[in-house]
Amino acid sequence: MKVDGKNMRPIWFDESSQVVQAIDQRFLPHKLIIKNLNNVDDTIHAIKEMVVRGAPLIGASGALGVFISLVQENNKGADNDYLVSECNRLKDARPTAMNLVWGVDRVLSTALKYQNYDGRVKAALDEALAIVEEEAVNCEKIGAYGMPIIEEISKQKNGGPVNILTHCNAGWLACIEYGTATAPIYTAFDNDIDVHVWVDETRPLNQGSRLTAWELGKHGVNHTVITDNAGGHIMQHGMVDLVIVGTDRTTRAGDVANKIGTYLKALAAKDNNIPFYVALPSSTFDWDITDGIADIPIEERDPDEIRYIQGLCQGKIEKVLVPPETSMAANHAFDVTPARLVTGFITERGVCRATEKDIMSLFPDKQKG
Repeated sequence: MKVDGKNMRPIWFDESSQVVQAIDQRFLPHKLIIKNLNNVDDTIHAIKEMVVRGAPLIGASGALGVFISLVQENNKGADNDYLVSECNRLKDARPTAMNLVWGVDRVLSTALKYQNYDGRVKAALDEALAIVEEEAVNCEKIGAYGMPIIEEISKQKNGGPVNILTHCNAGWLACIEYGTATAPIYTAFDNDIDVHVWVDETRPLNQGSRLTAWELGKHGVNHTVITDNAGGHIMQHGMVDLVIVGTDRTTRAGDVANKIGTYLKALAAKDNNIPFYVALPSSTFDWDITDGIADIPIEERDPDEIRYIQGLCQGKIEKVLVPPETSMAANHAFDVTPARLVTGFITERGVCRATEKDIMSLFPDKQKG
């Protein structure tokens, strides 16, 4: 995607320096800072502290982290036990997103096929970069499959603006290119369909108001930032035609873990007969579980993310304390939306209903046995 006319991705391998680099998303939209990931500790810190965030990007970062573990200073990349140990550390960086385990395991499996150190390094980098490109292509396909949903609503409104509500950031910053939830929006916009996006601020880290609004603005998409709790109100008053969100892990039966607050949006959409779609690549499905509420681990993050809020003040990025200093805070990062509240999934293989039968019809290669 373009930022001020320049093609950018949230993570890349710089061939001239032979270093993995990433946009530090903690400082957007006010500062564009590039961070080098020189070793596994850098990579783990980037994933944990949300320098990089969003399920597909976390998966790609973990995949590149395997390569980084092989070439980091004083590496022991030819030592299988050491490599596996470093990969386990990477996988433990964040518990909820399925893509992290998937990306690390895929590159590790490829690397372990080679005993020669140079061959192992090359194989790991090639596989990690293949994952990066595949996720970009998958998101482009999600856009192509999701656009007809928006197009149909546009026809029903005689070309009037299609009002889409989204939650958190499921754009290219979270996904390499295009995004998941935003991919159909960008595709519709690029095909001259009139779209308007309601952007939830998405507390506590404001990935909506900081990141999604920044992305959409750079692309020229009409959007409005709203408080997280305004969604139900604007749905009741006919101001939302469609909800599209992303996901960090989805069960084979259709339960969806996504940024905290998604469940409430799904309930409001159901009550107001508004379609609620989840956009995701196949790498985000957990093919081994069916009960999202019982089986998806929900990350609990530092309560200071709730207690403090960050913004621009007189040209400087500052943090300020909001509640009383002595008040306790709890920071559950995700919630689970049951499949019964999901209208359908938009994937790189097409659109399906949120049932195990329909999901597996799109992905028969993931059948057990």
